[in-house]
Amino acid sequence: MRNAKVLVALAAGLCALAGCGSGDAPFGASGSSGTASSASSPPSSTTSSPSASGLPGGTASLPSSNVRPPGQSQVPPQPSQPTSPPLPGGSTEVPPSKVDGTVLPETYRTEVTVASDGKTLQVIGQAGGCKTATAEVTTQAADQVQITLVTTYYAPGAGGVCTQEIRDVPLNVTLAAPLGDRKIVLEARQDAA
Repeated sequence: MRNAKVLVALAAGLCALAGCGSGDAPFGASGSSGTASSASSPPSSTTSSPSASGLPGGTASLPSSNVRPPGQSQVPPQPSQPTSPPLPGGSTEVPPSKVDGTVLPETYRTEVTVASDGKTLQVIGQAGGCKTATAEVTTQAADQVQITLVTTYYAPGAGGVCTQEIRDVPLNVTLAAPLGDRKIVLEARQDAA
């Protein structure tokens, strides 16, 4: 029992030095107070631990992990990416021979599906971090349809950062007339908000 109290006191002291006392319970603790107790034994007392300066007399004065120093802003909220609804009436994949994605960067998928109405297409854009994705029908000719996958970058606020993850996002576009036997040409563009 005495060894358990010493271990708890040691863990609380290490946690205080590491700055994890703001609502995070140290490993093995059952509460957020930094000490462990059970119904069968009285609460253990903690010994004072060295402060951040190395002097005895209390807990460390290191900042909590969720508190930023003055002048450094919190991470701004990332722009939200709207989600496209499922294609109406089910969908059919457009054969790869009918999709030209030769000018797309390698990271883009060239999959296209068409709804049962023949006019609604679903393409795959890329978004994440401070970027959102949209799709535009650029041209509609008798032999082909050109769709531009647009990635829009939103700059973070002063001192903010953008995460670097990129994810595939399904995007719906509507044609003026059913796709039929027309070829689909995919291209990409980067915009700044």
